[in-house]
Order: sequence, then structure tokens, then C-alpha cells
Amino acid sequence: MKAPQKNQSRTNQSKSNQSRTTKKFPKDKPLDTAPKNEVKEMFLQWFKKHNSVGQIMSKQDVVSNVIAKLDAKQNDALKKAMDELINNGFIDVQDDGLTLVLTQRGSDFIRD
Repeated sequence: MKAPQKNQSRTNQSKSNQSRTTKKFPKDKPLDTAPKNEVKEMFLQWFKKHNSVGQIMSKQDVVSNVIAKLDAKQNDALKKAMDELINNGFIDVQDDGLTLVLTQRGSDFIRD
């Protein structure tokens, strides 16, 4: 009878060890969408002024019209805003990673 009790105690010990070693990672805080939308609007406003398919927003344009105007919350949202514009097909990014090109879909979107 002692053998089953030892196995049971080992099982209980391994369960308690698992609960000690299992780490719960904090859930990502949901990003406040307002800063992201504000950053997207900065890009779209520039393209509205220069609305032509294939219009290039240079690195200098990005810096002076978007990056220089960012506050701390918007700075954190910059990548997500750019990713969303790219994923929606509104802009393409050239190989340098910062030069943006307005797509036909983006031009159609900002006309409305």
C-alpha cells in the first residue's frame, strides 16, 4: 500500500512544481487607437495635399511632416500606423524603409 502513496505524492509534487515554474506573462495592453489614428491622419493629410498615384513621400517629408510633430504616445504608435496603411494597400514602402509611395487605392481613399 505504501507504493501507491509514494506515486501519488510524487504526482502531487510534480503538479506543485509545475505551478511554481509556470509563468504567466502579462497580457499586452491594448494600444490606444487615438494616437495611431492621429499618426495615420498625418500621413494621409500630406498625401491629400500631393494627391497623385505614385507620389513619393521622401525621408525628409516623413521627418518634417510626421516624425517632428509626434508626441510620446504617437511616437509609440508610429510603426502600427504605418503597418496599417501598408496592410490596407494605401502606401508602399521603398527599399530604404522610409520613402513612401501613394498607391491607387490610397489615392482613391483620400479623394473621398
